[in-house]
Amino acid sequence: MNDLPALVRQELELPVQPQVRAMAEAIAAAHGAASRAVLFYGSCLREDQLDGLMLDFYLIVSDYRAAYTKPWLAWANKLIPPNVFPFTHGGLAAKYAVLSMADFAALNQPEAKTVSVWARFAQPTRLVWAADANARADAIEAVAQAAPTAFALAQPLAASPDPIDIWRAAFTRTYQCELRAERNARPDAIVDADIERYRRFGSAIPLTKPSTRLVAERRWAQLRRRGKWVSVLRLAKASLTFAGGIEYLAWKINRHAGTSIQLKPWQRRHPLLAAVVLVPKLIRQGAVR
Repeated sequence: MNDLPALVRQELELPVQPQVRAMAEAIAAAHGAASRAVLFYGSCLREDQLDGLMLDFYLIVSDYRAAYTKPWLAWANKLIPPNVFPFTHGGLAAKYAVLSMADFAALNQPEAKTVSVWARFAQPTRLVWAADANARADAIEAVAQAAPTAFALAQPLAASPDPIDIWRAAFTRTYQCELRAERNARPDAIVDADIERYRRFGSAIPLTKPSTRLVAERRWAQLRRRGKWVSVLRLAKASLTFAGGIEYLAWKINRHAGTSIQLKPWQRRHPLLAAVVLVPKLIRQGAVR
């Protein structure tokens, strides 16, 4: 049987394009000594041509107060983590989310109240930058909890004990716990993009005695309820922290849901109000779920 922490470490340490490394270093530099690690994730991992794409990063910091010059940003990050910011460097565009190392570790655990962190870090990720050896070790340890969390919660609902079936159940359920513009085939597409990777990682996770299906369904119902509300709150907060956030929201929904949202001038001037109006409408139309 494979050693899961070793598999996670090997994957995190795989090389990235020089532009990605330069972007990560610039993100870390923007938050000074508070920066501990920068992780690169998302669909851009599989892309050779990055021009015109939006790269996705997580910045892990030691402490929110140390990471910001504005106290309200530290307060917002602690109250509804993470904060999300746009970033450009070297002609490329990105967005990055900020979490403290303590929150990052906690949000990769089965007890986490939302799926957003462990669902992402159960997928392929690269640890592009770390402040020192301790920061690198802490980040690897946190990421190594994500896949076991996915399995613990999805195993009772999977079609079989096969790791691939468990992965499919996990991603299907996590997509139901957030506001997503992607179509229903997206969870399967995640696994199918590198099925051998998911089989290898899944086979390295010791299968524990699962909870009953009834208990698991109750847990997922809690995650769905909280996840939808937290997604709306994060979106509202992003309209204050993310310059051009409403434009990015419209672009992402148009891209994944096949819609043709055209923002009105008042929506650009008042992004918080626009988000409050736009999201419920899109949910009713089925553009986001």
